[in-house]
Amino acid sequence: MVKIVILALSIFTAMGCPTGIAGGYSYGPGKSVVGCIRHHTIAPKETILDIARNFDLGFNEIQLLYPGMDPWIPDSGRYIDIPTQWILPPTRHHGVVINLPELRLYHFLPKTGMVTTFPIGIGNLGWETPVATGKITDRKVNPVWVVPESLRPKYGFISVPPGPDNPLGKYWVGLSLDGYGIHGTNIPWGIGRLVSHGCIRLYPEHIALFFEEVCVGTPFEIIYEPVKIGVQDGNIFMEVHPDIYQRIPDMEAHIRCRLKEMCLWSSISFGAVKNALQKQNGVPVRVGCLKKGGDVSIAMEASDS
Repeated sequence: MVKIVILALSIFTAMGCPTGIAGGYSYGPGKSVVGCIRHHTIAPKETILDIARNFDLGFNEIQLLYPGMDPWIPDSGRYIDIPTQWILPPTRHHGVVINLPELRLYHFLPKTGMVTTFPIGIGNLGWETPVATGKITDRKVNPVWVVPESLRPKYGFISVPPGPDNPLGKYWVGLSLDGYGIHGTNIPWGIGRLVSHGCIRLYPEHIALFFEEVCVGTPFEIIYEPVKIGVQDGNIFMEVHPDIYQRIPDMEAHIRCRLKEMCLWSSISFGAVKNALQKQNGVPVRVGCLKKGGDVSIAMEASDS
C-alpha cells in the first residue's frame, strides 16, 4: 500500500502537480507554466482560510476565484477548483523572485532546474512593499523584533522577544533592502493579504522550508507585474491579477505591450484576453497558440528579459 501511494505521488509530481506539500516544480525553456488546477469538496465547518492554507495558497487566491463565497461559512459540500497552477514571473528565473500583485514568492534553483513557490503577505496601503533587487544578507532563528521608531508610538514598546507574540515568527531572512526581510508570522490568516508594514510574511510551515533552502548571498528581485504570460506545449497562457497598488494606468494597454514584447500579439484570441482581463482571478488561461513554425525561444527570451 505504501509503495502504491509513493508511486502515485511520484506520478502526480512528474505531471507538474503539487502533492499538498510546498514542494518544487521543474521548469526550463518552453516550460513556464507549473502545477495544475486541483479540486476540493468543502467539508462541514471548513473555512476558505482553512482550504487556502491546506493547499499552500494565500487567502487571496481562493477569494479571487470565488469572490461571492462567504470566507467563514462557505457552502458545505460544494465542489470547487483549487488554483494551484502558476505562470512563472517574467524574470531571469534565478534566486528569489517576489511578485507583489499575485502575493507570491518563487525560489529558483537553476542547478537542479526546480522552483519552489509560496504565498505571502505584503505591505498594506501606505506601507507598500517596494520594488527592488539585492541579496539575502542574513538568516536568524528566533529573531527579536525591534520596533521601528516610527511605529513605537503605535505599539508602545521598543522590542518583542521570541515567542508566540512576535510578529516575525520563528525565522527571519534579511534583505539588503534596508529594514526589510522575509519572515514568518504569528497571524497566519494574513497570508494572501496586504497586512504588513512592508516586509514579506510566509506561513510558519513555509518559512521553515524556505529558511532551509535559501543561503546568504542569494539574489532577490521584488517585481510588480499583474500580468504574466507563458508558453507551454505551443499554447499561450495568460494570468491576470488585480493592480493592488494601483500602479498600472491602463491594464489593457499594459497587456498589449507585454504580448507585443513577447512577439505573441498575432497569435492570441482577443476575446480570451479580454475575458482574462475582466476576471483578473489569478488563474492561468489559454489565450492562443504559437503559429506553425513559430519559435518558442523568442517568447522565452522576452519573458526572461
